[in-house]
Amino acid sequence: MAYLGIDLGTSGLRALLVDGKGAPLGAAEGSYEAEHPHSGWSEQDPKDWIAALEGAIAELRAAHPEFAGLRGIGVAGHMHGATLLDAAGEVIRPCILWNDTRSHLEAAALDGRDGFRQISGNIVFPGFTAPKLGWVQQHEPENFARIAKVLLPAAYLNYYLTGACFADMSDSAGTSWLDTGARDWSETLLAAGGMRRDQMPDLLEGCQPGAHLKSELATRWGVSTQVVVAAGAGDNAAAACGIGVMDEGQGFVSLGTSGVLLAARDGYRPAPETALHTFCHAVPGRWYQMGVMLSATDSLNWLARITGTAPRDLTAPLGDELRAPGRVRFLPYLSGERTPHNDAEIRGSFTGLGAENSRDDLTRAVLEGVAFGLRDSQAALEATGLRLDRLIAIGGGTGSRYWLKLIATALNATLELPEGGEFGAALGAARLAILAAGDGTPEEVMTPPAIREEIAPDPGLLPDFDAGYARFRSAYAPIRAVQ
Repeated sequence: MAYLGIDLGTSGLRALLVDGKGAPLGAAEGSYEAEHPHSGWSEQDPKDWIAALEGAIAELRAAHPEFAGLRGIGVAGHMHGATLLDAAGEVIRPCILWNDTRSHLEAAALDGRDGFRQISGNIVFPGFTAPKLGWVQQHEPENFARIAKVLLPAAYLNYYLTGACFADMSDSAGTSWLDTGARDWSETLLAAGGMRRDQMPDLLEGCQPGAHLKSELATRWGVSTQVVVAAGAGDNAAAACGIGVMDEGQGFVSLGTSGVLLAARDGYRPAPETALHTFCHAVPGRWYQMGVMLSATDSLNWLARITGTAPRDLTAPLGDELRAPGRVRFLPYLSGERTPHNDAEIRGSFTGLGAENSRDDLTRAVLEGVAFGLRDSQAALEATGLRLDRLIAIGGGTGSRYWLKLIATALNATLELPEGGEFGAALGAARLAILAAGDGTPEEVMTPPAIREEIAPDPGLLPDFDAGYARFRSAYAPIRAVQ
């Protein structure tokens, strides 16, 4: 008995095979790129996702005989993407991705409608799905007229796997078409964007079965035709499932391309005025809130690129001993920002530079700027009455010990580092597959990982980081004023 978790990321796909207890058996990956035909645009051809998936499946089949006993599949995907299908089920145009900001005017127009935030529970961000369709209607009317279905990236993989159009609540909450409290499509929100319910996929909880694997794929992959495909999840909800963040008071910080501070909630408490995202969780009766910054490790990668250096070679000279924030400040808004500014046009900057400054000073400023961006999200969460004193830390940025100490102190929260092994979105998707197959309960399956180390804040530097955060906040207004 085996289960497959698929994490459809922005730059690549990861397929994780687990056994009946959720323990990893093997993994395979495939990569692809986004296209940026104009400033602020970000698109992908869904054919590239399928090629990556088929390559990963071929690799797993060849290396792991357990694959033949596949019982369930779960898909997690990057959220908000608009994959448009015609009446024949063919893709109309490249998928417009989450980090595409072309529809900022359409987003502002929808966000300004009376009652919109109250129903969706969220600001209409330019990266969300509904304003993308507004842009298509305005600029590509011939494509808009052909739309039979709008599928998020994970739902499109579900469609490829099963031939059925279904999506889960957590992913769909990021469209600006869902009544997030009622966990259903809103006729009001759909009509505001010129859309219809029949153009939407069927809605399911992420741990529910959606359909069975198509017979042609089952035959080609050498598995049973009774392989169930779970409804799946958006990537952050799946990551929460993978590390067991399910209940009030549990949370994680993710240092990936974007930065995420996520907290599970035991009820629906939207706070759109904070620019927090309030979404359904991947299991019934639960929600989560998260603050999102668009350029976390992307900020460090940018500095590495323009200095001709690898990111690890930028952070290594800083050592392990944390220092107080320096005079050089960095605003990490290379692609705009979500929480707390909801500003697609703001851009980053260095301030406080002097002739005496070195590359190491710039690196420290970038790390501090990202940490303070995460503190913005922490402040937004605290405005809802939630204080997280402990956070599981995941993502590529956790490879820098200096950065971890810095973030722990900036947030005044202990960071917990999981033991090596699988966790995150691919494992969360596999766990959803286990539940969809009827082989466990959320309490049995969605368990936290063993923690190998804790990194506590430096009490002696807390006042310095409070002062540094105040300076960071004061730098936003004048930078925005010159855009």
